[in-house]
Amino acid sequence: MTAETPLIGDHTAPETSPLAGARIGVVTFPGTLDDRDAARAVRLGGGTPVPLWHAEDALHGVDAVILPGGFSYGDYLRAGAIARFAPVMNTIITEAGAVAGSPLPVLGICNGFQILTEAHLLPGSMIKNDHLKFTCRDQVLRVENTETAWTSQFTQNELITVPMKNQDGQYVVDDATLHALEDQGRVVFRYVGASPNGSKNDIAGVTNERGNVVGLMPHPEHAVEAGYGPDDATGLRDGTDGLTIFTSVVSSLTGGNA
Repeated sequence: MTAETPLIGDHTAPETSPLAGARIGVVTFPGTLDDRDAARAVRLGGGTPVPLWHAEDALHGVDAVILPGGFSYGDYLRAGAIARFAPVMNTIITEAGAVAGSPLPVLGICNGFQILTEAHLLPGSMIKNDHLKFTCRDQVLRVENTETAWTSQFTQNELITVPMKNQDGQYVVDDATLHALEDQGRVVFRYVGASPNGSKNDIAGVTNERGNVVGLMPHPEHAVEAGYGPDDATGLRDGTDGLTIFTSVVSSLTGGNA
C-alpha cells in the first residue's frame, strides 16, 4: 500500500469543503512546466484541480480551465503556435466562445497567454522581449479590471507583486485593437515601473470582449504560499498576491461563497 507524500506546507482544501465543487482543469502539453504549480494554486484557492491532457478533447465537466506556463512543443515555429492545434484546444475554443449560456472561464499564464493569442481567443500576439534576453524577476502589476471571474476579489488599481519569467513576453497588437482594449477596459493587468519586455502600453494581461478569457504574462501561481513567493512588507518570500486570482474564480463559480 502506498500513500502520496504530502508537500511541505500543504494547505490543500479538504474534500468536504463546499468550494471543492469548483472543478478547474489544468492542461498539460509536451513542454509544460507549471501545471503542478497551477494545480496547487487551485487547491490553495479552495477548488479542485482536474488534470487535462493535450491529446484528449474531453474536458471532463470542468467549470474553468487554466493553460499554464512552460514551453509547449518546445516553442517551435512560435511560442504556442503548435499547442493551439492540440485536440484539447479545439474543445476549449468552442466552450470559451459559446454564444448560448455561460462561456467557459479560461486563464492563460505566460505560455498559456501565448496559446490564447494563437487560438484567437485573445487579440494580439507575443514576440521576443525587446532586449532579446530571458527575464526572470518579481514584477509589480496594477489590476485594472476587476470584473472578470479571475480578478473579482481584487480592488480596482490594486498593486500586486508576482514572479515573471519569459523570453517571448512582449505583447504587440495593431493600433485599432489597442485603442479598443483601452477604451473598453479590457486591459486587466499593467506593468508598473519600467517595462520588462517592451509590451505595448505596458500591458501585462488582457481579456476578451465577454470577460471570460484572461491572459497574463507573469506567474500568479508562484505567489500563492508564504515562504515561496516574492518578498513583501511582511518578510522574505512571503508574498501571496497571486492567490487572489484563484480564490476569485472559485468564488465566482460557487456563487460568491469563498
